[in-house]
Parts: sequence; structure tokens; C-alpha cells
Amino acid sequence: MGATPKERYLYIDYLRLLVIILVIMIHLACTYSGIGSWYYYEDRSMGTLSTILFGVFQSFTQAYFMGFMFLLSGFFIPASYKRRGIGKFIKDRAIRLGIPALLYMLIIHPVIVYIILGDYYQVDRTMFFKNYLQRLLTLNFLSDSGPLWFAVALLIFSIIYSLIKYFSKDTDKNSPKALPSFKSICFFIGVMGSITFAIRIFQPIGTDILNMQLCFFTQYILFFMIGIKAYEQDWFKQIHFSWGMNWLKAALIGGPLLLFGLFIGTGAASRGIDAFDSAMGGMHLASLIYSLWESFIAVAMSIGLIALFKEKLNRPIKSLQYLSHSGFAVYVFHAPIIIYLSYILMSWILPPFIKFLVLLIISVPICFLISHFILLKIPLFKKVL
Repeated sequence: MGATPKERYLYIDYLRLLVIILVIMIHLACTYSGIGSWYYYEDRSMGTLSTILFGVFQSFTQAYFMGFMFLLSGFFIPASYKRRGIGKFIKDRAIRLGIPALLYMLIIHPVIVYIILGDYYQVDRTMFFKNYLQRLLTLNFLSDSGPLWFAVALLIFSIIYSLIKYFSKDTDKNSPKALPSFKSICFFIGVMGSITFAIRIFQPIGTDILNMQLCFFTQYILFFMIGIKAYEQDWFKQIHFSWGMNWLKAALIGGPLLLFGLFIGTGAASRGIDAFDSAMGGMHLASLIYSLWESFIAVAMSIGLIALFKEKLNRPIKSLQYLSHSGFAVYVFHAPIIIYLSYILMSWILPPFIKFLVLLIISVPICFLISHFILLKIPLFKKVL
């Protein structure tokens, strides 16, 4: 007997769970490295070893993890649209993505800034209601999406997809087709990297518009589209374990080596992380190389992780199912939890990378426990999360 659809895609639930844990890791890393955009940074100088460890981890993870999330999200879009039709599809997406995003902008973000980190930001709490109303009236709250920028972007992508499907003459006849060839994949990597480089001339890493970092959106858009195509042509099923492992090994072994070479080439390894700025954007060779490197990592890690999880984890595993059930709630609410834990434990004197690992071990279980036993017991949250 063949696997049921639910059993067949269990590994994708586990992959999404992996990405959510990586999101927590990245935000904790920002706290202790000072690299990247986040609410709270612990002001402690880093040595060379910590700089390299954080730099490699954050650069490598940033290169693929959110693009991979868009890929997995795109994979389920065609079936959802076909099952519901355009009206119900958009309504469902608005509820499941739009409401959590508004919840974050209107409640969670102000709680972080005014309550948890009020002293850190030196805000005047007596001005809260005036400032809150002003942000509402000027629509500036739209920039306060925090990690929920992903939900906003996915909602926009989903609506655009539904409109294209509705007004096109697509017959919705999905048919398996062979995976793209190695040459085609390499060409795709080159095109994605080149477009990313071009966009970063005007929108380098570290800039954003309404909390959307356009410097990464080439990957996000293309991976969302590839996810849709993968469903329609049954590509995930065709990814063989050995082939996927070759891509994964290339990313895990070659990726850090190439990145370290770029660190040396820009002088970041000897002169500090600021020397790596030339790779962040602009008309620099380092930016082009970094954009192509990111695209390679994104593709290689995605193929490899799909192959690995499909082969080894495509079965019911109670502990992972338990965690994945709370995954989106953790994604929505992890920010105030880890920020609060980091802030109250600022007096702990540990090397930055060690403290990052300690807080990771503490905060991940707490995030999942709070989500499962508290947040998902609230009827509204249970419905949308």
C-alpha cells in the first residue's frame, strides 16, 4: 500500500520545523555577534575566533534558510488554491498570514520596544499612547513586522499567484516531468546570483523597505516559484538520496571554505568584520562573488535537505510531530521570549559564542513549551497558528 499524502509529506513538516529553529538561532546570534538586524545586542567585544564562528554561521544560514522556507511554502500553494478557489484561498491566506502579521505589528512589537526593552531603548513610557496612535495614523506600524515580514511577503506572493491562476487559461493538469539537468541548475544559480548582485547595487544588505530586505528577495521570489513548479511536476519525489547528498556535501564542505576564502580576500579575517562590507553590495567584485555563493548554497542546501529528510525522516515521529504542531506559533512569538531571556541574563559573563549556545539550549524548549501549553490553548491563536 502506498503512503497517504499526509504521510508522504511528513518530512516537509520536519523541514519547516528545522527552519523555525534556525530562525531562533539566527536572532540569538545577532544578539551576541552584533551582526545583522535585530532588536537587542549585547555590547561585548568579540575575539577573532568568535567573529569567524558567528560570521560563517550567520552568512551560511542566511544564504538559504528563508529562501528554503519560501520553497516549501510554494510547494503547497497549488493544491490549496485548487481545493478552495480564489475567494476562499485568499480569505484563508489573509487569516493565517495577515492576522499573525497584524498581531505582531500592533501588539508584539510595541511590547518588545516599550515593555521588555524600554530601559534599553530609553523610551518615555508616558508617551506610549501618543506614539502608538501616531504610528497607526501614519501607517508607520507597517514597518514593525519583525520576523513576520515573511508572513506579509508570503501573503503578497500567494495573492499574486491566485490572480495569475484566475485570469490565465491554466488547466491545472499537473504532470510529472524530469528534474532539471545539472547544467540547468548551474545556469539557474548563475542567473539568481547575477540578479541579486544587480539589486544590491541599489539595495545592499542591511537596507530595507517596510522591513522587507529586497537584497534577498530575488531568491525568495524564485524559490517560491520553484516550489510551485516542484509540486506541479513532482520534483521532490524524484530527488534521489545519493544525488541530494552530493549537493549537501558540496554545500557543507565547499561552502564554508569558499566563504572563508572571501573573508580572506576582503581582509575581514585579518582586519575585522567591517572589511567584509564590500561583499554586502555596490559595484564590487566581492559583492558579485558573494551573491553567486549565496545562490549556490541556497540551491545545494535545499536539494540536499529535501533528499536527506525524505529518505530518513518521512515517517511519523511523535516528538517531531509534537514540535512541528507548535512551529508557526513559535515563529510568531519567539522574538519577545528570546529577547526577554537574553536581556535578563545580560549579567552572565561568558564568551559571546558560548553564551549564544547556552541561550539557545535554554530558549528553544521554552519557546515550544509556551507555544504548546499556553498560546495554542487560546481559541483565536489556535485557529490562525
